[in-house]
Amino acid sequence: MKKSLSLLLAGTLLLSGCSTEQTTQTEQTTPAQTEAATEASTEAPTETASEATEEEEGLKDGTYTATGSGYGGDVEVALTVTDGKMSGIEITGGNETSLVQNRMLPVLEERILEAQSPVVDSVSGATFTSYAVKKAVADAAKEAGVDFGEITMATAGPEEAAQELEAVETDLVIVGGGPAGLGAAIAASDAGLTDIIVVEKLDILGGNGKFDMNFFDLINSQAMIEAGNEMTKEEFIASKESSWDSPERIQAWADGEWELDEWLRSYGVELNYNYGGTNHMAEADAYAGEEILDGMEAKVKELGIDVRTGTKGYDLIIDDSGKVTGVKVQNKNNTYDINAKAVIIATGGFCYNKELLAEYAPGYEVLNTSNQMGATGDFVKVFEKNGYALDHMDTMSVFSNIIVPRRDLTGGADLALEVNAEGELMVHEGTSLDRGKTILEQTGKSVFYITDQTGYDSFYRIRKHVGLGYYSQGETLADLAEALGIDKEQLQATVDEYNSNLPEGKRAFDQEGPFYGVKVEAANHMTKGGVLANENAQVLTTENEVVEGLYAAGEVTSTSGAYSAAVVFGRISGTKAAEYILGE
Repeated sequence: MKKSLSLLLAGTLLLSGCSTEQTTQTEQTTPAQTEAATEASTEAPTETASEATEEEEGLKDGTYTATGSGYGGDVEVALTVTDGKMSGIEITGGNETSLVQNRMLPVLEERILEAQSPVVDSVSGATFTSYAVKKAVADAAKEAGVDFGEITMATAGPEEAAQELEAVETDLVIVGGGPAGLGAAIAASDAGLTDIIVVEKLDILGGNGKFDMNFFDLINSQAMIEAGNEMTKEEFIASKESSWDSPERIQAWADGEWELDEWLRSYGVELNYNYGGTNHMAEADAYAGEEILDGMEAKVKELGIDVRTGTKGYDLIIDDSGKVTGVKVQNKNNTYDINAKAVIIATGGFCYNKELLAEYAPGYEVLNTSNQMGATGDFVKVFEKNGYALDHMDTMSVFSNIIVPRRDLTGGADLALEVNAEGELMVHEGTSLDRGKTILEQTGKSVFYITDQTGYDSFYRIRKHVGLGYYSQGETLADLAEALGIDKEQLQATVDEYNSNLPEGKRAFDQEGPFYGVKVEAANHMTKGGVLANENAQVLTTENEVVEGLYAAGEVTSTSGAYSAAVVFGRISGTKAAEYILGE
């Protein structure tokens, strides 16, 4: 069952420092896209590999190129055939998400070459790019002499018979391969554990953190010190006085943030750009998330930690005393137990599960999400049935603007106007949920985020998205309105009205172009509630008692923190679990 990280990490280390070519959001299907894929599957059933129509001579040797349509546009693929067999697949062009693509391709290539067919399972977490590559491979193979039939979004490999496999023994099992889970694995190894298993239900690692531009709440960093922007632990703690985290957790949080930069740098992760407050990027033109994931993946590989992707944890193993002694997992149709001396749950939140949102945070289920497709709250009901405390389950973090339909986080310009398709200025009142619902009431269930050249120059995220072609551009407002499908006369009137009645402290919208705009909506970004854990990352019962052998970190827990807090408490959970195991 062990899956080698060598394939998952192929090409990954080349990503560091190259983030201007990458996007901020993972691929996942919306309900409408899922319905479309289902209809496509119904209308044009996919042939299996055994049904492929082969000419007598089979595949002809050579290199064949074809193009498939992926998440970010067309993907050009080169298929190499050697001795009548598919021997190599390379992506040679396109504007796809390289952060995902470079992790997806080795996994998908292995599947296609092993099956000698593009009729294989897509890589979860990269479904659109997988579809594009599979379709391109099928088209290339047809040119080479073999027709595998039509490839759709629903194309998958043959279903395997369900099996219950033999149990696996380990010291520590970590469920979730995002920043909290990988941080926990590295910390546990640092503390002396050598037998560690990480299971991740998606086929690629990194959770939602790998897409984040900003790594905030980090203090005592080299970048802050060099910028003369210092914050003490006491100041950090004071800044969290409105947090619902316990005083003990906030102290542990502050201690962890204080030493986190040094720990990250110890294995090559450098966040060299501090742009005010506690905000950090890898560089002025490089996102933090991909730098952190690149480093974590490389360190986990170096340590020889057993990482099992495509493996979902779905229940806990608990002995008669209430001690947690392992996890039940599923890989495809195979299920088995991982027996362990301690368990860490780091599965993220439940933004991608509308049923749980409707139950625990009613009203928010109407919004889309910027979170990744693995955020489905797999252990919420497990915690509940075992009497573990759930806290702040109705508390949500809503991001103001995500790109439609890509869902990348956007915005940040020093001045931007939000208008509807009629060109009218949107003025929002009430909660973030009210804002999201108001947008859904507009034509097209979305609005437009519009900025000028000064706004473009003010924030890297805008420049990156414009460079990737996500924004429309116009030398005049009328040009931009036409490109976006907005009423151009009303848009001009809206800008003129804004400039003639400037809010206090605000600048005027530029009179001359170029201008930039993109369709946006509000979205659920994080669920802030989850299982309750103490300052040692130990899970607590509804009676406020520690659950022996069980730890949790990241968005799966109840916390006011975000990305950096997930890494901090991931480290704490790994260290404390190792101390518990080694002290037995």
